[in-house]
Amino acid sequence: MKTIALIAHDKKKTEMLEFVDHHKDVLSQYDLIATRTTGTLINEKFHLNVKTLMSGPLGGDQQIGALVATEKVDLVIFLRDPLTSQPHEPDITALLRICDVHNIPLATNRRSAHILVKWLVTEQNK
Repeated sequence: MKTIALIAHDKKKTEMLEFVDHHKDVLSQYDLIATRTTGTLINEKFHLNVKTLMSGPLGGDQQIGALVATEKVDLVIFLRDPLTSQPHEPDITALLRICDVHNIPLATNRRSAHILVKWLVTEQNK
């Protein structure tokens, strides 16, 4: 089964919950992992059995990056807040880079995330 990583900066948590609500039927068919707060919020609201890792600033982004590098993550949806400085920006940059290095689809905003979910549905129906 494919694994999807879900990450959202603090100012994007509500947007992530709206995204998951819109796509919960599709997302429920995949193994889901997330950084701590994002995963906890999704689990509390939708009961999708998201496996939570560390909080992003405490190493969660790096944990997801390691899973990408070891081919244990197939798609990353990372709703980033580009207007707020993040203290763990080097970790974020490393995660984006490792997705590129390993050719892992990555959405960094809601519209691109919707496109990736549509692609997942197309792949399921092949």
